[in-house]
Amino acid sequence: MSYQWLTLWNYGETFLAAAWLTLQVTLLAFVLAVALGLLAALAKASTLAPVRWVSHCYVEFIRNTPVLLQIFIIFFGLPSLGITMSAFTAGVLALGINVGAYLSETFRAGIQSVPKGQLEAAWILGIPRRQVFLSVVLPQAARAVWPAIINNLIQLLLGTSLLSAIALPELTGTATVINARTLLYIQTFSVVTVVYLLLSNLFSWLGNLAGRRMFHPPLVTQVKKSAWWWARKWLTNPLKRENAL
Repeated sequence: MSYQWLTLWNYGETFLAAAWLTLQVTLLAFVLAVALGLLAALAKASTLAPVRWVSHCYVEFIRNTPVLLQIFIIFFGLPSLGITMSAFTAGVLALGINVGAYLSETFRAGIQSVPKGQLEAAWILGIPRRQVFLSVVLPQAARAVWPAIINNLIQLLLGTSLLSAIALPELTGTATVINARTLLYIQTFSVVTVVYLLLSNLFSWLGNLAGRRMFHPPLVTQVKKSAWWWARKWLTNPLKRENAL
């Protein structure tokens, strides 16, 4: 048994390279997904019917077809139209388009959660619509849907395993090749499972940390404000000052 694990140890650099490639695909596809999701969410709120129709068709088509089929269409289908790309590019594009459709609904729900009274107040004050969106709508919407965004990021990470179908040497594809060479089924896929668990928990921890930093004041600031509030209350209360003396 120890000899079997020692055999896998010799593939340590290969596993690390596969994990790094998985991270690259995940992060690039997530950036694309956020951009597409935000555009689709804004398009659904547009006053132009054709723009809303295009956004609706995009979301419905992506959400009601298998992601593996979408990967095959981009990697195997587009070359017939003269559009050829590498497995890495096709994987990033396919996963970004897929997760972008789901994020669009998440962003739309976050935007709709902002009270309309705040928007009306901002417009009455004469604040430009672009500034209202950036300063009023976007921060509150992001806070409301932040856990869902991190969940989509983790699902995107796990979805990279489907790219083994187009021979991209990410974690699952690399594990399949190593398993074919060594025939160590349990050991090989156990290693990959642990790596996925570590990466998923890392994204979850970083997401929670970023959420606390962006959407909540630091603990030191809260303590300082609380101490100052109690000191001011004591100074402005003559009965407490007399009792203390």
